[in-house]
Amino acid sequence: MTAGPVVWITGLSGAGKSSVAGELTGRLRRDGHHPILLDGDELRAALGTSSAFTGESRRQLATTYARLCRLLCGQGHIVVCATISLRHEIHDWNRKNLSRYVEVFLDVPLTELRDRDPKGIYRAGTDIVGLGVDAEFPVAPDLHIHNHGATSARQAAEKLYEFCARKGMWR
Repeated sequence: MTAGPVVWITGLSGAGKSSVAGELTGRLRRDGHHPILLDGDELRAALGTSSAFTGESRRQLATTYARLCRLLCGQGHIVVCATISLRHEIHDWNRKNLSRYVEVFLDVPLTELRDRDPKGIYRAGTDIVGLGVDAEFPVAPDLHIHNHGATSARQAAEKLYEFCARKGMWR
């Protein structure tokens, strides 16, 4: 069985990862595919780690997400993972261990994130990735999307869909 593709959507909290991932999986379903969506917030809740935000717990969760992606894509599934997981070691592991991997960085200025702040985290404190907790932004993402201003989640997802289609990811 051929490994399925993994689309790893990363960015700071509030960058639109879940929205873009939802739009992308919706498009894939409309095209007759059956993608698996792994959302960081939902994974935290399912794994019972929704309150663990130390550096080590973040690293362990990101490693778990990456290994879960490998398990699922190894069974031929299209996997879309929306997660902060801004750690070079995770991005490197993914590139080495996921044969059909696309890394997408949703880039949104901190001022815009503070304005959006759907979870109220930017007002809550400094234990936030990108604000008090160092973020290791992707060095060479396959796709870098400026997900703000006139760009909607649907437009970002369409750009991502087309990029992956050109790479033969949806075969």
